[in-house]
Amino acid sequence: MNSVGEGVHLPRRDNIRGAQVLPESLRDAGVRDDVYATQMGGSPNFVHSPTLGQSPGRDFRIDERWLIDPKLLFVGPRIGEGSHGKVYEGKYHDQSVALKLVQTSGTPEEVAKRESRFAREVSLLTRVQHKNLVKFIGACREPSLMVVVTELLQGGSLRKYLMRLRPKQLDRRLAIKFALDISEAMDCLHSHSIIHRDLKPDNLLLTADQKTVKLVDFGLAREEALTEMMTAETGTYRWMAPELYSTVTLRNGEKKHYNHKVDVYSFSIVLWELLTNRMPFEGMSNLQAAYAAAFKGTRPNLSKEVNLPEELIFLLQSCWAEDPNARPNFAQVVCMLNSYLSTLPSPDLSAPEMQIVSRSMPVPREISSIKYSKEKVQSASGDDTNMATMNSKGAFFECFGHCT
Repeated sequence: MNSVGEGVHLPRRDNIRGAQVLPESLRDAGVRDDVYATQMGGSPNFVHSPTLGQSPGRDFRIDERWLIDPKLLFVGPRIGEGSHGKVYEGKYHDQSVALKLVQTSGTPEEVAKRESRFAREVSLLTRVQHKNLVKFIGACREPSLMVVVTELLQGGSLRKYLMRLRPKQLDRRLAIKFALDISEAMDCLHSHSIIHRDLKPDNLLLTADQKTVKLVDFGLAREEALTEMMTAETGTYRWMAPELYSTVTLRNGEKKHYNHKVDVYSFSIVLWELLTNRMPFEGMSNLQAAYAAAFKGTRPNLSKEVNLPEELIFLLQSCWAEDPNARPNFAQVVCMLNSYLSTLPSPDLSAPEMQIVSRSMPVPREISSIKYSKEKVQSASGDDTNMATMNSKGAFFECFGHCT
């Protein structure tokens, strides 16, 4: 490894992908201008700021187990933008990582908010591990910059993945598999009393083989406390639950009570996208979509045009029900998705073989013992148009009463 200037290290060019300009935020954080100029000239692009991680900052200290060694941290090209921070590709030791950089410039109030979010995000990331949650590697901070380091997911965002496919739809089995990845990640968060509050395709990244989805960006996540009044306007309008709005325009910082069911609503909009590969609330701006959902009861299209089976229509209507209490929890969602997935033809089996397997599969005891509640389904779906069909679906709908 070569050295350029005191305390500033550049890795070998053959260890990184093409040259990029050094991010402005790191230039401001203490990387010397001559190094920045070298970068502009096309030299290797991963540059280390010697000041990162040296100051634990005010009243929040990063546990030693998660404190990133600044001498081994390198920052490369920008690859995205999360809530309240920009995301860059980087390296830590010999591992490719994603770096979320948050500056601490601004008014004292703005700085305090950023520091609070950073502390909360790091704290939550250290508490939860799951195969469908981005892996947390560590964090560091100094007076002008805070950094969250996670695994680098090379498959891109779910939003970009779907846009590349349009107007073609995802294979139904793959769409349900992705939905299961998401719902299992959310079930893990909720079991730890954590609300994500910004569930959307931009915050769902694919692994390099594009077969697995992982949830990222905990910048808006927080612990759920039923007695606490939380900031009402969070997340991204198009995917936000209607209870996050009041009948008048919310003033900045106004508080409103809600619970983990806001994530279930957001999931329903993402699920609809997975199944149709269309933008929800087409033809509306984000604000128009949020207003229509909150005050007019508008939901994404479920007409014959989208051609969805009754089981999935039921699940969507349940998850985006106006009454949060009528929505299922994610344990129930996982149950229903697995039940539906078992009815789909396996790519490795012929149709007759799949029918034989399905007939031979026993109904799990915990599902078969649940009594189907017509009233509960009606309250979640909002109508009884297809009740006769729903009553015939067996274990799938019984899942709605499971894990309550």
